[in-house]
Amino acid sequence: MEFVRNFPFFCIMLAMVSGPVSSVLSGKKARVLSLSVVTICEILSIATLYYTLDLDGPFVYTMGRFPAPFGNEIRVGVLEAFMATSFCLIMLLSLTGGLKYLVKDVPEEKMNLYFIMINLLLASLLVLIYTNDLFTGYVFVEINTISACGLIMIRGWGRNILAATKYMIMSLLGSGLVLISVSIIYGITGHLLMHNVHEAVLKIVAEDTYTEPLMLAVGLFSVGIAIKSALFPFHAWLPDAYSYSTCSSSSILSSLVSKGYILFLLKFIYRVVGTDVFRLSGADDVLFIFGIVGMIMGSVDAIQQTDMRRMIAFSSIAQIGYIYMGFGLGVEAGMVAAVFHILAHASAKSMLFVSANGLAEVSGQSMNYRNLRGSGLRNRSAGAAFVVGSLSMVGIPLFAGFTSKVYFAKAAMNAVTTKEIITLIALAISTVLNAMYFIRMAISVFTPKMNEEYEDERFRTGTVYRLSVVVFVVIVMILGVFSNPIFDWIERGLTEFS
Repeated sequence: MEFVRNFPFFCIMLAMVSGPVSSVLSGKKARVLSLSVVTICEILSIATLYYTLDLDGPFVYTMGRFPAPFGNEIRVGVLEAFMATSFCLIMLLSLTGGLKYLVKDVPEEKMNLYFIMINLLLASLLVLIYTNDLFTGYVFVEINTISACGLIMIRGWGRNILAATKYMIMSLLGSGLVLISVSIIYGITGHLLMHNVHEAVLKIVAEDTYTEPLMLAVGLFSVGIAIKSALFPFHAWLPDAYSYSTCSSSSILSSLVSKGYILFLLKFIYRVVGTDVFRLSGADDVLFIFGIVGMIMGSVDAIQQTDMRRMIAFSSIAQIGYIYMGFGLGVEAGMVAAVFHILAHASAKSMLFVSANGLAEVSGQSMNYRNLRGSGLRNRSAGAAFVVGSLSMVGIPLFAGFTSKVYFAKAAMNAVTTKEIITLIALAISTVLNAMYFIRMAISVFTPKMNEEYEDERFRTGTVYRLSVVVFVVIVMILGVFSNPIFDWIERGLTEFS
C-alpha cells in the first residue's frame, strides 16, 4: 500500500493530538503549534488529492487493520481529498487573517484554550469529510459542536455566552435527531459502516420491509442536519454567534462548521440510503421549500441590518438556502452546484468577515454602516477584499458566486417544471436582494465622509493580513474563472459516492 494512503489518517490524528498538547503550552506556543498543524494538514491533503486524481476510484483505509464490523474505516476519493484541501486552506487563511485581532480579543491565559478548540474543530471537520462510519460521524458532529461553542464564548462577554447558549440548545436539538436516526438505521440494518448500511437499505426497499422506519430515519437525519447548519427557519442562533465572535472564529464558523454538517448529509444521501430512497422519502421536497424561503428571508433580514457583521451573518442564512435548494432539486446537477457553492460561499464569507474587521479597525472599532464610510480608503486591502467578496455574493461575472448561480439555473432546467420555475424566480429575487445590501455597503466603504471623524492617512496593515486577503481574493477568482476542472472533480466524486 502506497504510503500516501496514510495521509488522511495522519491529518486527523495530528489535529486530535495537538489539542491536548496545546493545553500544556503557553498561548504563543499553542498558536504556533496550531498554525503548523493546519499547514501540515493542508500539505498532506494536497498530496492526497494529487494521488486520488490518478486512481480509478476511491480507496478505503481500515484503521487498526480490523475489518468490519469491529474496525473503523475512512474512505478517500477525489471529492473528499479536494474538500479537505479546501477546508484546511480556508481555516489557515481565517486564522492568519484574524491573528492580530485574536491577540486583542482573547486574553493570553485563554489563548491555548482557543487553539485546543481550533485543533478539535479541524479534526472533526476532517472526520466528517473522510469517515465511512455513521456513528463515528455522529460522535465528531458533537465534537464539532462543542468546539464551535467554545470559539463563540471564548471572549467571556455576556453576549458571547448568550450566543453560545442559543447555539448549543439548537445544535443539541439537531444532534438528538441525528442520533435517533442513526439508532433507527442500526436497528433495522444491523450495520454502521456506510456501504454495509446501503446494501441493507437496498434490500429493505426491494423486499418492502421496515420501509416506514427507514423513511422516518431519513427525515430525522435531514431535519437534524438542517437545524445544525442554520437552514431557515432554524437560524435564530446564527446572527449572534457570528456577530459577537472573534474575527477568526466568525470566519471559521460561517465558512466551515455548517459546511461540515452539510457534507455529512451529502454522504448520508449518497453513501447510506441512496438518492432514490432520499427522494422517495420526500425529504428533498422539504429541503427545497425551506431552501427557497431561506434564500429570500435571509436577504430580507440582511437588508434591515445597520451592523456590518450582522448583515454578513444574515447573508449566510440565504447562502445556506442556496445549498439546500440544490439538494432539493432532485437532479444530479443540483447536487454538483450545491457542493460547488459550499466552496464559493466558504471562501467569500471568510474573506468578508476578515475584511470587515479590517474596516472596523480604521473606523473606531465600529461596525455601524454610517461609521464605516470611507474605511475602504483608509484600509485599502480590507476594502478591496470586501468589494470582491460582495461581488461574489451578488453573483457578478468572474467571481465564484456567479458561477454557482449559473450552475443552479442550469440544474433547475433539468428538474421538474414546478421546481424549475420556482428556482429561477427565487434566484432572480435573491440576486436583486443581495445587491441591495452588499453593493450599498461596498459603495459606502469607498465613499469619504464630509466631516471625517478619523484620520485620513492610509492605514498600514500587517504583511500576514494582506497576504491572507490576497489569497482569499485569488481563490474567489479561481472559482469564478477556472471552475470547469473543479466541477469535473465534484462530478467525479459524486459518481464515486454512488
